[in-house]
Amino acid sequence: MLVVFLAGTLTAQEKISPVGVDEKYGQMVPLNLTLYDEYGKPVKLSDLTNGKPVALTLVYYRCPGICSPLLTGLTKTVDVADIVPGKDYELITVSFDPSENYTVASEKKKNYFELLKHRKLANEDWRFLTADSATIAKLTDAVGFRYFKKDSDYVHSAVLTLLSPEGKITRYLYGTNFLPLDLKLGIIEASEGKVGTTISKVVSLCYSYDPEGKKYVLDVTRIAGGGIILLLGIFVTVLIVKKKKTNI
Repeated sequence: MLVVFLAGTLTAQEKISPVGVDEKYGQMVPLNLTLYDEYGKPVKLSDLTNGKPVALTLVYYRCPGICSPLLTGLTKTVDVADIVPGKDYELITVSFDPSENYTVASEKKKNYFELLKHRKLANEDWRFLTADSATIAKLTDAVGFRYFKKDSDYVHSAVLTLLSPEGKITRYLYGTNFLPLDLKLGIIEASEGKVGTTISKVVSLCYSYDPEGKKYVLDVTRIAGGGIILLLGIFVTVLIVKKKKTNI
């Protein structure tokens, strides 16, 4: 739930633990953490990555606020993006509320799978997990995800964290709606260019991540530089061809 507090109304605990994200680019998320799957069975995070980049969301399933829009927005993007969960990357959602169990996770998963209109996912293509408080603390701390409990709800932000196959944090995408291109470029980045077609890799050179706007933007400088190099190459080629013709 997203809550705006007026100055002077925060409790001491809330001042110590404000909502937000401490971006930890390049740091590792411990993949040896044990969570619980949609059937209540323990599973290590490393067993879910399958050597692929990971799109990780931290939510709580009974959230009356931004968690539902976040997962709905992600579902819509996954439904139309030309990268495929389970093939190109792994989708993992974890509840940071230790009171939630696998039955809640399973029901929530069913709801979002039903929203998919164009893409059919297998059960293992998007995992909805739960964990105990100690594991949650390790995971949220590793990601830099800060939140606090207020009454029976939590105050937190909406963010999609992208990880390399080894668990390294490579990108944060903020908000509740994600452009398919943002997700695709982020996954390509997380996988070090190993995911996507040649066209995707070329496009990724034309876009850069704007840390202030928290999204990918057209990198005019990079495009201009590439254009100059291309024109220079054409000019040199023309000179070489003319020289050869003259010699003949």
